[in-house]
Amino acid sequence: MIQDIYPLQLKNAYQKKRPSLQSPVFIFSEDRILLKNEEEITYPTYGELEEACRSGGGEPPECVYLFSIGEADYFLAGLRAGCVMPGTAAHTLFEIRAMRPKERAFAAATAWHLYVWYRDNQFCGRCGGKLAHDEKQRMLACPHCNNLVFPKIAPAVIVGVTDGRNLLMTKYANREYKRYALIGGFTEIGETAEETVRREVEEEVGLHVKNIRYYKSQPWGFDSNLLLGYFCELEKPEEIRLDEQELSVAEWVDYEDIPDDLEGISLTREMMLYFREEQRKKKK
Repeated sequence: MIQDIYPLQLKNAYQKKRPSLQSPVFIFSEDRILLKNEEEITYPTYGELEEACRSGGGEPPECVYLFSIGEADYFLAGLRAGCVMPGTAAHTLFEIRAMRPKERAFAAATAWHLYVWYRDNQFCGRCGGKLAHDEKQRMLACPHCNNLVFPKIAPAVIVGVTDGRNLLMTKYANREYKRYALIGGFTEIGETAEETVRREVEEEVGLHVKNIRYYKSQPWGFDSNLLLGYFCELEKPEEIRLDEQELSVAEWVDYEDIPDDLEGISLTREMMLYFREEQRKKKK
């Protein structure tokens, strides 16, 4: 999956650091990220940002330390009006998913998660005061009412519904991602993740399930999520009743017809292949 970058390791504890000239910087604009025009993912450096800003007659913006991966410290920066970064191009986050090396794609997803949090939490939701960054941890604090704001992480489930040798596979309605997916959805207030599994399956395809089993989790910074993977079994034969607002397709797929995963980044695709391989083992 996208976070599987061993032997490298993500170190996400906040530190009050300043970038070096060689430090890679993330520069976002809406849902796009600035990359250097190279074959693999390469981010602009702080030195290049500083030079571009000064060539445009301004000072480089402040940078916020995000995390380190291996020996590289990554920072978040903005791009002032009139500042042009030669040799770069903006790419959508969807494009980044399958690009290499994988640790830099994972870095982009994690950086986007933090960027969205910083972007959407400049002012206190309690009193409206300007928030200030804490010196020691990843937290924004209001100096007026002492409100503390931490990064938002939204738990969501990915559900592999099985019926014998078949896996329920879906396709989203009105989304950029057009390949097969599994049923998924956010955990609501007051429910367990297992209750989310039951509710989402019933809401999206009108089926009832049993024997809910936890599989694995995945951080998914593209949507500020923590994904929780579960398998479950069809409780009784029922007709699929599709929620067409959420899904365009929901169908039972024989394990032998589950396609290979060429990207190797998502929990959803790993769960599909896990089911396929477990079924093959039973046939030996």
